[in-house]
Parts: sequence; structure tokens; C-alpha cells
Amino acid sequence: MPLIALTGGIASGKSTIARRLAEHGAVIVDADAIVRDVQAPGSPVLDLIAAAFGGEVIAGDGTLDRAALGGIVFGDPDALARLNGIVHPAVREESARRFAAAIAADPGAVVVYDVPLLVEARVDDPWDLIVVAHAPAAVRIARLVSLRGLTEDDARARIASQVDDAARLAVADVVIDTAGTLEHTIAQTDALWRRLQATG
Repeated sequence: MPLIALTGGIASGKSTIARRLAEHGAVIVDADAIVRDVQAPGSPVLDLIAAAFGGEVIAGDGTLDRAALGGIVFGDPDALARLNGIVHPAVREESARRFAAAIAADPGAVVVYDVPLLVEARVDDPWDLIVVAHAPAAVRIARLVSLRGLTEDDARARIASQVDDAARLAVADVVIDTAGTLEHTIAQTDALWRRLQATG
């Protein structure tokens, strides 16, 4: 059962790769979805976040007000470290549970952990392969502006807030170049799948 970490910066095409691997039959475990789940209303994680950052980070319906929390932690390394100290252990525990469930359901499954913060939080986990979706910052900025409606300054700030490309590329076993056409990205992903089937 290969356990693959798939990472990449914002607007790097990581989701496209994950979708293609899922089409081939991979089990995708989405770190962002786990974060949302562990921060659900009534969860211990949400209670700890409210205790650490104040009731103003809880919306009227009891859910996490992500914009309010982001306003507190964005650009404040100490606040971000406090938040990560609350969230990351819960995400690690839940992801391990989901990996185990996937293996139990199909011992031959290819499990792909779709994880933006691999370098920041999970790089030393026992992955069989680390796959990095990569496109130059200029390409990603253009995508954020054209596809997500961000201003160029906001797009640059989002990219600058993440670990730099060199740190991601340094841990990669496989780099999928997503700067070109969608067909090129898909072709590289298909080649990765063939490699996984040959070695699995």
C-alpha cells in the first residue's frame, strides 16, 4: 500500500493532480477537509481555538469565522504557531485514522494525502513518495488573479505567506510541472500512476 504525499503551493495545480489520481482509483485523503472537520462546532479543537484567540473567531452559527481568525494569525508568526499547535496534532491523528481505514478497506490501495503544509508540518512522516506540483510564482499569481479574482498584491501576499518553492522542491521525489497545458499535467500524472502500479 503506497502512501503518497501530494503537495504544492497555492494555485499550483495540486487539486488537478489529485482529481486525476482519484480517477485512476487512488484514495485521496484531503488535509484541508480534515482541518474543517476537526474544527467543526462542538469539537475540542474549536473550543481550544476560541480559548486561545477569543470569542470573536466564532461566528453567530457556532462555526469558525475563518476570516476573523485569519486576520489575527496572518503575518503574526507567534499567533500562527499557537494555532498550528492546536490544529496540527488533531489533523495528524485524524489523517492517520483515515489512512488506516483506507488500508483496511483495500490493502492494495494507493493512498494519496493531499496536503498543502507538508514541508511545514509533515515532511518527516514515513511517505513512500513525495509528489510536488510546481509552477513558477508568476504563473500562480496569474491564476489567482484570473481564476480566483484576487488582486495581484493579494496573490503575491498569499504566495509569500507559504514556504518557498525551493523548500518544496528539495523534498520532492517526483515533480509534476504544472506550468504548461492541462494535458501536460495530466500526462505527467498518468505516468506517475503507471509508476505506482509497477512498483506497488
